[in-house]
Amino acid sequence: MAKIDWNGGQLITLNPGDTATCAGGLNTGQIYAIFLYNSAGNDANAPINVVWSNSQPPVPVTVPGTTANQGLAALCFVSGDDTNTVSISLGQSSSGTQVQAFLGSVKMPVNTSGIQNVALPLDGQNHSFHAFTRFFAVPQSHWYSGQIQSDINQFISVQFKEASAIVNIVNQLVDPSNVVKYAGPSSKSAVTINPSTGPNASLEFPGEWHSVGLDQCRQRAEFPNRNNERAIARSGLRRL
Repeated sequence: MAKIDWNGGQLITLNPGDTATCAGGLNTGQIYAIFLYNSAGNDANAPINVVWSNSQPPVPVTVPGTTANQGLAALCFVSGDDTNTVSISLGQSSSGTQVQAFLGSVKMPVNTSGIQNVALPLDGQNHSFHAFTRFFAVPQSHWYSGQIQSDINQFISVQFKEASAIVNIVNQLVDPSNVVKYAGPSSKSAVTINPSTGPNASLEFPGEWHSVGLDQCRQRAEFPNRNNERAIARSGLRRL
């Protein structure tokens, strides 16, 4: 049983009995997503507990299993308005399971080890993204539009603003509530689900989202599917 220092929000691997804690690293006014992937290579679901308060029960999150390492990612959102500390654990009795995780927001992960941290060019061209990729862009103070295109079923990405997030889903097949969970009273109201049954999802980047210095001016999109080489970020980010 390992206790993992997760203050950098970095990509980690949990085995049965392991706990990872980000202690004091969540900021007031920011929304965070815990990205979870079942990496065991079998079809056993992995039960994760998300602890955000000592006075409230953990939030259970089931990370779907897969024999081909092609399963859906699971997400759990938590707000810095509710807590500055969050931990995740994989049950000790969950034999044969393994989960990879990282913490995402406009701030996290500050430790990008294991993550492809890629500046998205504002050039109107298509850009492919691969496993564990995070795109970010710093547009000028104008309104930009973009598009995500994928032929992967139930492909999910998360687009962060400082205190809110948009979950973009293309080729939606099932209710996303099975894999999108919320910890704390403030997180659900900060998240918008943007579903599409087709292969495309439109993105909007209003310039005012990026106008307040440093982390506040970075627009980031997290792409949680592991084996997504076919997916395209049609970054257009065209000025309107």
